[in-house]
Amino acid sequence: MNREKTATQAGDIMLVRSSHGRGRAKVTHAVVVIFLEFFAWGLLTTPMLTVLRETFPQHTFLMNGLVQGVKGLLSFLSAPLIGALSDVWGRKSFLLMTVFFTCAPIPLMRISPWWYFALISVSGVSAVTFSVIFAYVADITEEHERSTAYGLVSATFAASLVTSPAIGAYLSAKYSDSLVVLVATVIAVADIAFVFFVVPESLPDKMRLTSWGFPISWEQADPFASLRRVGKDTTVLLICVTVFLSYLPEAGQYSSFFLYLRQVIEFSPAAIAAFIAMVGILSIVAQTVFLSVLMRTVGNKNTVLLGLGFQLLQLAWYGFGSEPWMMWAAGTVAALSSITFPAVSALVSRSASADQQGVVQGMITGIRGLCNGLGPALYGFIFYLFNVELIDIPSVPGTPTQNHTEKSVIPGPPFLFGACAVLLALLVAIFIPEHHRLADNKTCSSRKSSSTSTALVQNANPMTTPTSDTEDIEPLLQDSSL
Repeated sequence: MNREKTATQAGDIMLVRSSHGRGRAKVTHAVVVIFLEFFAWGLLTTPMLTVLRETFPQHTFLMNGLVQGVKGLLSFLSAPLIGALSDVWGRKSFLLMTVFFTCAPIPLMRISPWWYFALISVSGVSAVTFSVIFAYVADITEEHERSTAYGLVSATFAASLVTSPAIGAYLSAKYSDSLVVLVATVIAVADIAFVFFVVPESLPDKMRLTSWGFPISWEQADPFASLRRVGKDTTVLLICVTVFLSYLPEAGQYSSFFLYLRQVIEFSPAAIAAFIAMVGILSIVAQTVFLSVLMRTVGNKNTVLLGLGFQLLQLAWYGFGSEPWMMWAAGTVAALSSITFPAVSALVSRSASADQQGVVQGMITGIRGLCNGLGPALYGFIFYLFNVELIDIPSVPGTPTQNHTEKSVIPGPPFLFGACAVLLALLVAIFIPEHHRLADNKTCSSRKSSSTSTALVQNANPMTTPTSDTEDIEPLLQDSSL
């Protein structure tokens, strides 16, 4: 009888949640927001190189690493706070803020390059769109649906880069960089308008009101306090170390690889655009169909391990490869490795309670933000140590392209460093428990449902004296040790 009553109460809770969030908010909203934001920035791939070279004639790549480093550090510091606040005040307002500040530097690219780079640096305070988006998706999906939903969002990021760099390069060559910046600005404004007018709130009103009764602590939003708390949970610590070691080389690669293909491997602009399109299309397939099949057949943890294995292979191939066909082959493997992050996000989400999704995803995004700062600077420094100069000097027609890698024994030394980091990530990920965490989470969910049901009964009777329920104030992730 008690089981039936508990089941009925749980069903009522799900109906309340559905009526306020799931009936309107959809994963499609998150997909559109991500696509428009990164499509706008993808258009600026070619103009960005031009502005960097004009603004910083010497040590272009190292200055780019410094700018991205400041942005990444600020993102690391702010992401947990934004994620925690979105757990209280809802996702939409913070999604609007992150999209606005991420796109704010775009129109300044041609107006004032110095202000453009300055605004990029400080925009890291609020430019954590992925943190809020993954929390948004977690609000409107069941646990078994999240890996597919995260894969769809990550695939959208790849899809936004399939054509946008090629379109930007064409408009820049045919017309001017100013037109590209204008088009990107219009798309960014459309993205902001879409969030403001179309995107609904995903966090149920019931959960937000409950959160108001138990305000967040500043310790919860402090990134260093979060890391210290994570260190007390072995499972979460292993996941965070895996994210750091795997995303550090990815961030460095993303910042330098197109320039590396153009100057060292001697790809033409058309070949670079085709390369980006191929990797983007294959990444979409990998993060939707391939990821879904792997999650159902081999499980969450094994999917993460497989993705890390693909990443290790493609970085080693980039490091030793010196021919164009090797880059194309490694690019195919790179697309397969794109399943790693959505699989890791799903693994983390399954370990967190419903009202802690923003904090968890904020922490992971903060670590990625730190990597976005360290990765580019680290890659630039390693290129410098091995006498591989990444300053893009336009070649004069009829003049042979100077090969900067003649003194280097290994064509791409930073990529080999990245392969070593991913190897360590793979070894760490082997020790991440999966089934044990799921069992703990289910137990936690049962306690959470019971405490929420009690809260509903108390709300129904205004004369009832509220009781202090410590289970409503949950840690970042439940402790894996029993």
